[in-house]
Amino acid sequence: MYVGTLSFDLLLGDVRSLKEKRSVVRPIVAELQRKFAVSAAETGGQILHRRAEIGLAVVSGDTGHLTDVLDRCERLVAARPEVELLSVRRRLHSEED
Repeated sequence: MYVGTLSFDLLLGDVRSLKEKRSVVRPIVAELQRKFAVSAAETGGQILHRRAEIGLAVVSGDTGHLTDVLDRCERLVAARPEVELLSVRRRLHSEED
């Protein structure tokens, strides 16, 4: 069993309130969950208007599949025009860790 995680540090565009921030972050989280069957949530920066951290995790029995899903998730977030992807942190864990 392998577990892969991604943590995205995002700079949001023209956002002036936490309500506007949620209207940007929620659709991204929902799309990740729907398209790739991953667990995803806003995991940091909740009190900042223009910054967000989204974390996701996926479990697989095959590292190739795991890497493919993580790559596709990263491309999806990077392609969103309303956010700027500042950094991505990727971790792969196995049963031996």
